[in-house]
Amino acid sequence: MSQQVGRVAMPAQDPEIRNKNFSEVALGYSEEMALIEASRCLICKNPQCVKGCPVEVNIPGFIQKLRDKDMDGAVKELKNKNNLPAVCGRVCPQETQCEAKCIKGIKGEPVAIGRLERYVADWDLARGMEMPTKAEPKHKKVAVVGAGPAGLTAAGDLAKMGYDVTIFESLHTPGGVLMYGIPEFRLPKAIVQKEIDYIRALGVDIQTNVVAGKTVLIDELLNEEGYECVFIGTGAGLPHFMDIPGENLNGVYSANEFLTRSNLMKAYRFPESLTPIHAGKRVAVIGGGNVAMDAARTALRLGAEESWIIYRRSEEEMPARIEEVEHAKEEGVHFQLLTSPIELKGDENMNLVSMICQRYELGEPDASGRRKPIPIEGDVFEMNVDTVVMAIGNGANPLVTSTTPGLMITKRGNIQADEETGETSRKGVYAGGDIVTGAATVILAMGAGKSAARAIDEYLSK
Repeated sequence: MSQQVGRVAMPAQDPEIRNKNFSEVALGYSEEMALIEASRCLICKNPQCVKGCPVEVNIPGFIQKLRDKDMDGAVKELKNKNNLPAVCGRVCPQETQCEAKCIKGIKGEPVAIGRLERYVADWDLARGMEMPTKAEPKHKKVAVVGAGPAGLTAAGDLAKMGYDVTIFESLHTPGGVLMYGIPEFRLPKAIVQKEIDYIRALGVDIQTNVVAGKTVLIDELLNEEGYECVFIGTGAGLPHFMDIPGENLNGVYSANEFLTRSNLMKAYRFPESLTPIHAGKRVAVIGGGNVAMDAARTALRLGAEESWIIYRRSEEEMPARIEEVEHAKEEGVHFQLLTSPIELKGDENMNLVSMICQRYELGEPDASGRRKPIPIEGDVFEMNVDTVVMAIGNGANPLVTSTTPGLMITKRGNIQADEETGETSRKGVYAGGDIVTGAATVILAMGAGKSAARAIDEYLSK
């Protein structure tokens, strides 16, 4: 097959159509597209792309199998390391990880590794997933707290090793941020559910509506329930607010609530879902990350006439993926940059009607490496809005940490854990993902779950 100079574009819904529905935006490669894109890979003997993968996928290995049209082999190579490949193929920031290290990217465009991963994973889902060969049962119990990306990955890997694994999830549906945070149009919930079904099929018992720190304590799992290790992957689900006047007004949401109502509780199907959500005519989303883009794009789909991103730095400093920013612009989201609200104003019924905004200019880089926003004295204006979504980050819910004696935490409330192993200050207790690092990406949480599973196996094998 002849070499393709540039990478194969991803087919997508038309922006004027997709901004009114919740169907998936990116449509996926056809077989022909996948084979053409796979032909661009150099199959390097010393693949740098693998070094950029937090879950250590043998990228040239699965691409070579794809090129050979050995789809069973491609699936096995991919799932040897990644328990959630259809998820990762959709939401993993490959452009800053594996693809950033691709040799092809030095003089041109890197291989579209994420799109090929999605193609192989979707092929596997379509034909009905096959289970890998598991190790002999070790007859040792491990508890996993939280059914998000970190917990699912740790549980899947431990089950493959032969451990008896139980996940305890506080919500009624497992999946964590994959279910409640990332919108349907970016990550269809049916895809997530199928990959969760795969984790269950490995032998993992998932118990929902169990709130660790309240329904059950970590000490009870270790001392009374017979678990020899516990992995904590509870994420960062405590939303941050700005602490400005008016945040108690009707029409002001955290991104967590706004997206959870839409994604997990299917508010966009109201009244069928019985979960209403107010998305007014003029919606302002505060923040510049992927969550902010998700909320702004969701608002349009819920019927907003205008949806705005309000961000206090420039577009260059935005932490959101370039692809998500581009999709938001294509769909009609407006961007008000170098701006931040300083007050929210309401009417006599406590309904939000406007916000007072401060304009900024950029100074020297701060601790994050981004240029620090500096208020421009006197440059203040009022913006009419009836919905505000705060998407400025999340912190760690203190429920688990405050009820687990001897568990050391940081000043920000995150669990202190070894970066390589996830080992905490409590013997037999490991942690990983956002509860350790603060809010980060799905794939980094998965990488932490994989590392912790390996460390738990070493600990229990002594």
